[in-house]
Amino acid sequence: MSGQLIDQWNGPPTQKESLRVFYLVLQVCQYLMIGQVKSVKPCLKQLQQSILSITSLHADDDPLPNNPVEMFHWLPKEHMCVLVYLVTVMHSMQAGYMDKAQKYTDKALMQIAKLKMVDSHPILSTFQLMLLEHIIMCRLVMGNKTVAVQEIVQACQLCHQHPNLMATHRPQIHTLLGLYAMSMNCMEAAEAQFNTALRLSTLTELWTFINLNLAIVYLRTNRETDLMGLLERIDPERIVANSHSLKASAYYVRGLQSFFQTRYNEAKRYLRETLKMANAEDLNRLTSCSLVLLGHIFLSLGNSRESINMVTPAMQLASKIPDLHVQLWASALLKDLYHLCGDPVREHEGYQLHTNFSNLLLKDYFDSSQLSAHNLIQWTEGSFPITAFPLSSAVGPGAEIYSSPTITDVLDKA
Repeated sequence: MSGQLIDQWNGPPTQKESLRVFYLVLQVCQYLMIGQVKSVKPCLKQLQQSILSITSLHADDDPLPNNPVEMFHWLPKEHMCVLVYLVTVMHSMQAGYMDKAQKYTDKALMQIAKLKMVDSHPILSTFQLMLLEHIIMCRLVMGNKTVAVQEIVQACQLCHQHPNLMATHRPQIHTLLGLYAMSMNCMEAAEAQFNTALRLSTLTELWTFINLNLAIVYLRTNRETDLMGLLERIDPERIVANSHSLKASAYYVRGLQSFFQTRYNEAKRYLRETLKMANAEDLNRLTSCSLVLLGHIFLSLGNSRESINMVTPAMQLASKIPDLHVQLWASALLKDLYHLCGDPVREHEGYQLHTNFSNLLLKDYFDSSQLSAHNLIQWTEGSFPITAFPLSSAVGPGAEIYSSPTITDVLDKA
């Protein structure tokens, strides 16, 4: 209805397009908040087309409106462009297009740096922080912990410069530290970070996301009593968050729990529900995780043929994302499966893949553990320890002058 009203309005072209961008941003964010990654695509495409249109218009050519209401101006054109980059990164991260998310993040940060040289508006720092939060999660999926933890430090430094950001985003910072600690197999630190984030968070979706990851920590450390105390909060049938992706993730965690307890038929039921929900909204990473876990279950049951039918597409999807951890898991399964099938050539290929992925992750693990930034996983109380991490010029206004691409260059056809 609102979109039709905007289409029918005969106001100044720039004002009309600005209003359309405002409406589409609200729509896209609503879809992303509830994890509907596939359903949002038409709106996101419209938003990208609309921002291309508005950059070609000149407000000076518009006649002055008689009605003050028609002078609604919510963001400068340049800030709108950055916001469209940001929502595109959010979509790419949720859909499992990590390379695309990285490309848009780089271009968005370039644009922010250029704008900060002229006017360091607070909203630019908010956009910058949200970009960092999303790209950090992408780095962890791609097996790049070394860069991820340094970007967490950048996010903390940015929050230190803007105390209001620290007040509103500290739960997210501790959540990211928890995810990083998990990837480094530092489970005690991960638990401490997640509990700190839970204590500080008032956001239902974030609260649920943290609890799901905390459940995986308990599963990986064989703490069944603690896990049982958490199950009610992550029950997919009773989950509080109104999010398709979080509900699908809850089914996955329950499937993982059943797998660890060798209740394979129950695990398969949960994982098939995860797959149904993930496929409905193109949640590619959740699909690949569910497929490889189903493959592991079928291998445990001695059904090699069905296991290969699960693991092969899981590996293909993980390679597209790319998700280095799922690739490592899938290659280990394929190596064993081809050995059971008496196929030495493919078994050797699987062995080589597994060795390559393992070496990449081990090198990244070692490099990351040597960084001073790694010690940040111990920070749960008090102010950010700024003396241990002096302010990087990369977070300051005008850290570097970039040659900024046009919006047309950036929003190429997805």
